[in-house]
Amino acid sequence: MLAVDARELTKTFRSGWFGRLRKEALRGASLQVPSGAIFGLLGPNGAGKTTLLSILATLLLPDSGSATILGHDVVREAGAIRRRLNMASGNASFVWSLRPREVLSFYGGLYGLSGRRLRSKVDRLIEQCELGPYAKTEYNALSTGIKQRLAMAKALLNDPEVLFLDEPTLGLDPDISIRLRAQIASLRRERGTTIILTTHYMREAEELCDEIAFIKAGRILAQGTADELKRQIRIGDVIALRLDPAAPRGLEDLPGILQLQARGEHVDCTVDAVDKRLPEILRWLHEQGVLVRDCQVHEPDLEEVFVELAR
Repeated sequence: MLAVDARELTKTFRSGWFGRLRKEALRGASLQVPSGAIFGLLGPNGAGKTTLLSILATLLLPDSGSATILGHDVVREAGAIRRRLNMASGNASFVWSLRPREVLSFYGGLYGLSGRRLRSKVDRLIEQCELGPYAKTEYNALSTGIKQRLAMAKALLNDPEVLFLDEPTLGLDPDISIRLRAQIASLRRERGTTIILTTHYMREAEELCDEIAFIKAGRILAQGTADELKRQIRIGDVIALRLDPAAPRGLEDLPGILQLQARGEHVDCTVDAVDKRLPEILRWLHEQGVLVRDCQVHEPDLEEVFVELAR
């Protein structure tokens, strides 16, 4: 079952005299996210990530196309969707003079909580998000990391079935980022929450996400698991060899070799599937009387995929 199903979404922003200046933020973006998945949305600045999330969160209306969240249309059934989702931004901003407990109490009231139920929920989130030492500190005096934790706590007030996280670890220290990522993973593991997050951190996406989509100039260029994306754009595993003597002719013609770079006794073979091709390459070299003095395998990461797709 799909938690999110977006089809051919478009959005153009107009500015200037009589709206003469146009910026196409989304140009036919389509996205499908299974229930209970952690889904990553990656792309350069200005690619349309925040616009897409804002439409899915019913904060913006699309110009055309359609999208459903948990089976409800984001335009016609926005009210039904809002009760079941929430959103946290890496650039969250609350009233400067409010304290974390006051922020959570205010938003809890907007979500229909009151009395003992509201107090219990706020207390639980303050403990869960480690906000206890800062509960009486004004918002403008909080560090970036604590503000991020508060934004996450606010997003959990209504126990959302779908959670949108826009750059959740932006600007955070590594130790805080690790703890926040652990919290995101636990939401899916313990509650089955469907999570869509935007990020610039390739390691974060590869660590957390079941599937990943790359967006550029308002279009989804590719979608799949990390391994599927690497195969889609033919970024293969690299087998680095040190040979004695140097690589003989014919090595580049073996099946599955996408690219070969030779520098004297050092040879880098980019292959489609290392588990299958490494034994074949070693066997062929042995038959040619070539001694393999060193062999290392380098697997491509998402950063290489991102760079390739962002060109």
